[in-house]
Amino acid sequence: VQLQAFGGGLVQAGGSLRLSCAASGRIFSIDAVAWYRQAPGKQRELVAALALGGRTNYADSVKGRFTISRDNAKNTVYLEMNSVKSEDTAEYYCNMRIREIPQNYAGMDYWGRGTLVTVSS
Repeated sequence: VQLQAFGGGLVQAGGSLRLSCAASGRIFSIDAVAWYRQAPGKQRELVAALALGGRTNYADSVKGRFTISRDNAKNTVYLEMNSVKSEDTAEYYCNMRIREIPQNYAGMDYWGRGTLVTVSS
């Protein structure tokens, strides 16, 4: 299984950006999905998470500005980023809990390579 993230780049403060992350390979089902980020000199932090049942969880710093969503048919998770701020500058990583076979009830965590988001003021 591989995860590939797209959509990072340079954006002006107040602007918008949409990140995508697609999973490929042997996939029976995808349970929880999430986006994390890591700014220079800081620890990786959870940005947004979306459970299979639809429950979402957002970092306080992005509530009301970012939206996580998924397209199960495409094995893809998205992060819509609006009203971005300079403090949103970071490497963004997608994470998926994937079951490769039906018998693997717990699934495994997979990570995509980061995609860099730079917000200019």
